[in-house]
Amino acid sequence: MLRIILLGPPGAGKGTQAQLISKEFNIPQISTGDMLRAAIKEGTELGKIAKSVMDAGQLVSDELIINLVKERIAQPDCVNGCIFDGFPRTIAQAQALAEAGVAIDHVIEISVPDDEIVSRMSGRRAHLPSGRTYHVIYNPPKVEGKDDITGEDLVQRDDDKEEVVRDRLGVYHAQTAALIDHYQSVAKSGENAPAYHDFDGTKDINTVRDEIFAVLKG
Repeated sequence: MLRIILLGPPGAGKGTQAQLISKEFNIPQISTGDMLRAAIKEGTELGKIAKSVMDAGQLVSDELIINLVKERIAQPDCVNGCIFDGFPRTIAQAQALAEAGVAIDHVIEISVPDDEIVSRMSGRRAHLPSGRTYHVIYNPPKVEGKDDITGEDLVQRDDDKEEVVRDRLGVYHAQTAALIDHYQSVAKSGENAPAYHDFDGTKDINTVRDEIFAVLKG
């Protein structure tokens, strides 16, 4: 059983590492958004409650989210554990998770400086019809501003514009800085506490992968 919480700013590479961990250890990646959509689609009791709350334009409560988590991790594909990506977002959610008896083995933070995140995300360009993506520095197209296959114009998505990226980073830091402190403190407390690990996300993807695997297999 291997239950992992992944923390890190948008663009840090959490999604990539989550996929690699998922494949290596045969555990699913779980996000609250996916859980909500699945519960609503399947028409479970919790899904019906969530739908009524969302249809009323209200936020889904932490209690409902925790119950959804408990329902989700009881499913067969979680027998070996799971990866929580983007949850918990607050100390209240972290505490509720612990109080609900959901044991966590590892909290993994992937750290990348804000300026590096901005460079990574604001440099992305997309060919919208195909979904192909490029980067002006790391993966440039053969002809500047043009798709390699069709020669059509590439665009910068709104989410990748610098001001939007910096706003998202601001929200992340406001929400998550306290959560990082919380899990570091919990880890130091010892008994039945998840281990806390901080990895340098500016390193090569495979290097970060190998460092994470070493910790999880240790």
